[in-house]
Amino acid sequence: MTDKNAAAPEETGPRRNFYGRRQGRPLRENRKRLMETLLPSITVSVRPNETIDPAALFDAPKTEYWLEIGFGGGEHLAWQAKENRDVGLIGCEIFLNGIASALSHIDADKLDNVRIYPEDVRDLLPALKLQSFDKIFLLFPDPWHKARHANRRFVNQANLDIVAGLLKPGGEFRVGSDDPVYIGWSLAHTTRHKAFKWLAEKETDWAIRPADWPPTRYEQKAIRQGRVPHYFRFKRV
Repeated sequence: MTDKNAAAPEETGPRRNFYGRRQGRPLRENRKRLMETLLPSITVSVRPNETIDPAALFDAPKTEYWLEIGFGGGEHLAWQAKENRDVGLIGCEIFLNGIASALSHIDADKLDNVRIYPEDVRDLLPALKLQSFDKIFLLFPDPWHKARHANRRFVNQANLDIVAGLLKPGGEFRVGSDDPVYIGWSLAHTTRHKAFKWLAEKETDWAIRPADWPPTRYEQKAIRQGRVPHYFRFKRV
């Protein structure tokens, strides 16, 4: 059940079936305030038949534009924004508690190079300008363990086609997972896709987190519980 006192983001696109929760625990007062004040000023909206140029979302031109699909609590999104202030980042997340957490990071670090899409990413992706991103991140997505739910996994042929279209030639698609089934699924689908080249040359390239890939709470929890994260980097060819 959604907390009736929690602020929800403005509708930004068409509704479709969404699998999963939209909210967990009631938001703390300071996070509810950020949902009401900060979120509207950095929200990306999707309008019918509109093509969204990431460059138009920011007050000043950026050297690159990056997209994170499902940013969880926003730790990775905020770290990348803080370390790369000349880059414009768009983060997508539908879970309200995750959005509120990301807003707290954005507010604390005074990050003006982040925009948020607080709805189903499937409605945003087709609206984005082609070949406009230098990096796209998909970090620890829901693995949908049951075979009958496999069609809900983000990594599939259709979505990889979309990701390939959004990346500039030479751009990078990063995928992280700690779930053995999803690890194999993602690697199999992406390496078979003609638009992507796996950048790994040795085991440490996927077994050790790169220096410019910060840890997240979810990843650290997985490690404590004995799961082994994998870090995949693919080049758009």
